[in-house]
Amino acid sequence: MVGSGNFGSALTRILGQNALENDNFDDEVKMWVFEEKLDGKNLSDIINEENENVKYFPGAKFTPNVVACPDIAEVCRDATLLAFCLPHQFLKPNLGAIKKSVNADCRGLSAIKGIDFDQNGLVLISDLLRNDIGIDTSILMGANVAKDMAHDHLCETTIGFTSLESGHLWRQAFNSNHFQVGLVADPAGVELCGALKNIVAMGAGFCDGLGYGGNTKAAVIRIGLKEMVKFCQTFYSGVKDETFLESCGVADLITTCYGGRNRLCAEAFAAAGGEKDLLDIEAELLAGQKLQGALTAKEVNHVLRMKGIEHEFPLFTTVYQICYEEMPADNIAKTDFAVQEISFEDVAPIQGSTAR
Repeated sequence: MVGSGNFGSALTRILGQNALENDNFDDEVKMWVFEEKLDGKNLSDIINEENENVKYFPGAKFTPNVVACPDIAEVCRDATLLAFCLPHQFLKPNLGAIKKSVNADCRGLSAIKGIDFDQNGLVLISDLLRNDIGIDTSILMGANVAKDMAHDHLCETTIGFTSLESGHLWRQAFNSNHFQVGLVADPAGVELCGALKNIVAMGAGFCDGLGYGGNTKAAVIRIGLKEMVKFCQTFYSGVKDETFLESCGVADLITTCYGGRNRLCAEAFAAAGGEKDLLDIEAELLAGQKLQGALTAKEVNHVLRMKGIEHEFPLFTTVYQICYEEMPADNIAKTDFAVQEISFEDVAPIQGSTAR
């Protein structure tokens, strides 16, 4: 596992348990840790001594076969299954070291929620792994709040694959009674759902911080889902409608809009009324973790602006402007979301009905 934040640690905990129980896998699970000091000791040493990530995933024990390591090349060396779960802005600087160490027959899996862009437009994080490292890459996204996973509460997740064999291997690696894995042959759809829902969660958090009720928040979630679908269909052919009904789609959207870190920080930002910026709030509330929704909104806006279609995504655009252009947060409930009116002439009568 490349990454050791709260979700990366939650996933590694499952990998450790399943590695011991499944004869297809070696027992040892290495986890790359960005080294930092905690009470004067290296975090990686504390994790290995206590079998617990006491900073980012406290209270949930790893099995002893999980080994924390601050050397990313050592973690990747000889790995045949390599999972990634870290803030996407930290991936690029490490791609060179990963490529030098990884086996040619390695299979990758990304649980990274975010997108990138280049001069041509949108770039998926999995594209970086496939093209820059040269490994087959599946995607894991779902309604998976790490704090609930720490208590082994039931949750589902979705793995999107290009290779069915890889999909089955990753399902064996992650599936358990409390973490149930569904497979879909739609990696782009799964990945985009995981990234885009964080923008919608920022909008939901603004509603909470302003004291708006459930009606407004439900409207933001519904409109956000429509923009997620439209974005996927605009930029990627072959994204399947049914993917949005998997755990990576509507379930993850709902969970994140009610319980995720993006919602939490957006709520605090709106409640502060412009007195604090998002970087201050991130530092106060996330204990070293990163706020992904605002950055994703910025990257999505860059792509929309390149294509001249910002106006077609009013919620995504409003979230970006609140985060980066000093637009008041209450604009989340003032934006014209262009609801299309339907005239009675457009509606076919129900067979056998009588008009009144």
